[in-house]
Amino acid sequence: MRMKTLIGLVFLGPLFGVAMAQAPTSAAPVRILVGAPAGGTTDTMARALAQALGQQIGRSVVVENKPGVGGNLAAEAVAKAPADGNTLLMSFTSHAINASLYPSLPFDPIKDFTPLTMVSSSPSVLVAHPSLPVKNVAELVKLAKEKPGQLNFAIGALGSSLHLAGDSFKMKAGVFIVNIPYRGTAPAVQDVLAGQVELMFAAVGNAQAHIKAGKLRALGVTSPKRLPAFPDVPAISETLPGYESSAWFGLFAPGRMNPELAKRLSDAARAAIQSPEVRRRIEHEGAVPAGNSPQEFAKFVESEIVRWRTVVQYSGAKPE
Repeated sequence: MRMKTLIGLVFLGPLFGVAMAQAPTSAAPVRILVGAPAGGTTDTMARALAQALGQQIGRSVVVENKPGVGGNLAAEAVAKAPADGNTLLMSFTSHAINASLYPSLPFDPIKDFTPLTMVSSSPSVLVAHPSLPVKNVAELVKLAKEKPGQLNFAIGALGSSLHLAGDSFKMKAGVFIVNIPYRGTAPAVQDVLAGQVELMFAAVGNAQAHIKAGKLRALGVTSPKRLPAFPDVPAISETLPGYESSAWFGLFAPGRMNPELAKRLSDAARAAIQSPEVRRRIEHEGAVPAGNSPQEFAKFVESEIVRWRTVVQYSGAKPE
């Protein structure tokens, strides 16, 4: 019996073997790398998950920000890390977008990662400055067709999910709206608030207060159905059937991970996501908690790479 226990500890590897053999405070922490700056939504999602995940696995879990190249620096570091459960990646929609946006990557977005679970999805909202004479998506499409190239979308970052949400909209609606790129979401929002640019796809968390204050007009949400935060705002798909565009955040491990260890990590992460505290923090960001299985998440990522390839090609977007 004792020999079986020892064999079990060795099989489970560093992540759980150390956690069971030592107190959590003496074990080296598990690292979640984030390819975005501190304070952004991806960082917030990682930090919301880290403490609860640590409680599930009996280890300290820390978040390390490694921004740059659209999240590729952090992804490369995890792709090249040992598949021992000590280094994880909190990635976002760019994991799928970058497969088409960048001519070459130092990793394979499928083969070099083990998908564990989607943490959350984050629909956006199409907003307009109140001076624009439209109150819904149908009126916007009509105006854009009457004035091709005379309306503008503010874009926080070229190649971002919000940029491509706008290009997906233009593809579906058959309209020409000019993209105005900014270096960051904050200045883009400010120019829409000031009326310098008429339109923008914005994260719910960035736009909600301005919509409630009447400084921005919500025309539609990008989720398949209406959002609880905006029950009176139609889904864009109600006017443009099949339209849907949501940012997502997911937890990955390095590729070639032992299936048993991957399952244990996934189960722990999914339990953490369903905890009341983590759900509250995710929903506070205007996001929807997820927690799907590794198999479901893997299929989703593969489908996202295909879906965004079409939009990237249409947009002509290039890496900044």
